[in-house]
Amino acid sequence: MSEEHKQTILVTGGAGFIGGNFVLDLVGSGTFRVINLDALTYAGNLDTLLPVSEDPNHLFVRGRIGDRDLVDGLLAEYRPGAVVNFAAETHVDRSIDGPGAFVRTNVVETGELLEAVLSYWGGLEGEERVGFRFLHVSTDEVYGTLGPTGSFTEESAYRPNSPYAASKAASDHLVRAYHHTYGLPTLTTNCSNNYGPYQFPEKLIPLMIYNALRGEPLPVYGDGRQVRDWLYVKDHCRAVMTVLEEGRVGEVYNVGGHNERTNLEVVRTVCSLLDELAPDSPHAPHASLITFVEDRPGHDRRYAIDAGKIERELGWTPNETFESGLEKTVRWYLENRAWCEGVLSGAYQGQRLGLGARNS
Repeated sequence: MSEEHKQTILVTGGAGFIGGNFVLDLVGSGTFRVINLDALTYAGNLDTLLPVSEDPNHLFVRGRIGDRDLVDGLLAEYRPGAVVNFAAETHVDRSIDGPGAFVRTNVVETGELLEAVLSYWGGLEGEERVGFRFLHVSTDEVYGTLGPTGSFTEESAYRPNSPYAASKAASDHLVRAYHHTYGLPTLTTNCSNNYGPYQFPEKLIPLMIYNALRGEPLPVYGDGRQVRDWLYVKDHCRAVMTVLEEGRVGEVYNVGGHNERTNLEVVRTVCSLLDELAPDSPHAPHASLITFVEDRPGHDRRYAIDAGKIERELGWTPNETFESGLEKTVRWYLENRAWCEGVLSGAYQGQRLGLGARNS
């Protein structure tokens, strides 16, 4: 496709875990130009973007979504046909220790981004105006917790139980309000737990891999029987693109992997894969490193996503089972240990977070 016919997309949070994978896939397709705006907080990492660092269809800009002058300037200069918002503070444990950053980024700055996008869209005309989309990427945690049965649907009530979930719920409501009040053509996706390459090692799966390879304890919260639905990040990125291109304006789409597992099952599966794929590890069997620790305050017991709407209406289904996706993930971390060491060279070194030690 010629350069002048490539659609431009502004991706926010595109140096993070999910956003980074999305940018790599988008630029790799050869059909889009990506303006990548990221504040490079602790979880943002330019090493993730090395495969596209010299690609003329990828422009990285360091900055915050709440910087109105910067966002206005990017929209005016590059005239994107869509904005995909991954930018967020995302870790539950960190939100317990310091909720202020989550309110600032996920609520206040998302509101600033919406204001900038609304102003930009209001100045578009013709096909540019009709075709424009703002896609907001959110989480299933906004729905709260489930009992032993049932699944979250797009009609489920919002009952967030952590500062992170509450801040994302607020951002979802802002997006909805900007569509219904001002007509902004928005789309929202709410996904289940993601895993895969380039995930910051404070999250469960990469932390377990990293600790196991170092022979350190594998901390499992409480009894380890909290249930999550696991979604391979590349499947999620396909879902986001499917919704962007084919979703109905104003709609919400839940994205899940049909892979409910307890946290303890996840950790034991990681250990088994490491036993198989890293046979020279002096710490095998790695399951011997599992250590039960004090549970997270207010830990939701079970999440499960009903992804029937996106499957029925848009034809998206996950390609990976939990087993196939987790094997790919473990192999990636084994082959990219330098990336993990690099992102852990800052303040976070795998220590326990989320016990309520307030720092904001």
